[in-house]
Amino acid sequence: MFELIALTLLSQQPMQPVTEGIASYYTVHSSGAITASGERMRDGALTCAMLDGEFGEYYLVVAENGRSVICRLNDRGPYKKGRVIDLSKAAMRELHHEAGLLHVKVYRLGSRPPTPM
Repeated sequence: MFELIALTLLSQQPMQPVTEGIASYYTVHSSGAITASGERMRDGALTCAMLDGEFGEYYLVVAENGRSVICRLNDRGPYKKGRVIDLSKAAMRELHHEAGLLHVKVYRLGSRPPTPM
């Protein structure tokens, strides 16, 4: 959440989400070992899958509970109706320790990883 506040203050322009809706997570066991970008799927990496966007771009995912995570896009999906983003297991655990589905807002950060504050 602090990343969102800092980015908004620094840019002096309100950030608009690129999408909003239900996030789910997927694991190596449920998705296969290779992502659409060609890299190996790792449950412990902070990565995500969306139908749009360029591989390697970073996204801020903010859950309804106020928790947030920064993920790198490396796969395509989700393919279930009503879902806007699939998160790696580690990314979902950053948002909630046991949820499988969460309502989120997704913000595009660009191709360079954000610097820690």
